[in-house]
Amino acid sequence: MFSVTVRDHVMVAHSFRGEVFGPAQRLHGATFVVDATFQRAELDADNVVVDIGAASRELAEVLAPLNYRNIDDDPAFAGVNTTTEFLAKVIADRLAERVTAGAFGDGARGLAAITVTLHESHVAWARYERAL
Repeated sequence: MFSVTVRDHVMVAHSFRGEVFGPAQRLHGATFVVDATFQRAELDADNVVVDIGAASRELAEVLAPLNYRNIDDDPAFAGVNTTTEFLAKVIADRLAERVTAGAFGDGARGLAAITVTLHESHVAWARYERAL
């Protein structure tokens, strides 16, 4: 399997519900380093997995509505604990929607999977992988 990864970051504020989250139940900030990995079994006609420029642009577009926001206020996340794991899935799903819509170009139609990794810090991260 071939893969290409692009990286960006996003800064959010949020809070969690439930005793399991301890002090994170209060409003707090998080800065995530976001890696989006695109995979395919065979390279396209140009011998690439995906256009890196397009992948970088589309990742930035997906992150923009979350960046510098209190995501507790986002109706899409009403009543949801926006854990690192949950947000990795949201970002992967939104990227997948853009691939399907053609935003990455025709060459990206051969992608097999997208994996999104959100790094909370240098010692902790979460990952979500989905097929296309």
